[in-house]
Amino acid sequence: MGWSPFGSSDDSGPRKTSGGAFEKPSRTNRAKCYEARDAFFECLDRNNILDSINSKAGRAATASACGKADQEFEKNCAHSWVEYFKKQRVVNYQKEQTIKKIEAEGGEIIAPQLPLKK
Repeated sequence: MGWSPFGSSDDSGPRKTSGGAFEKPSRTNRAKCYEARDAFFECLDRNNILDSINSKAGRAATASACGKADQEFEKNCAHSWVEYFKKQRVVNYQKEQTIKKIEAEGGEIIAPQLPLKK
């Protein structure tokens, strides 16, 4: 068996079409992806790791503390989803911190409103 850059020949992950693109995920595949993502993020939380993608130190800490969970996450989700979820985790944290800072300074978060037609 030769080396494959796409992981093992296990059929539990996202499948590719004959053209090389990923098939549209089924409800079951999405559920497996979300479960793997949640398990990976729980591992990151337990080990106080926020950014598992953008920094060299974060990638190293993730590999040593949550390597198995990361492999399951990458096996069960399309690469674009994995990258999106990892980046979105950081963005959501930064957004939460900004909101807390504004509220601590006495500011108020007001959602923008669409203009009304006259």
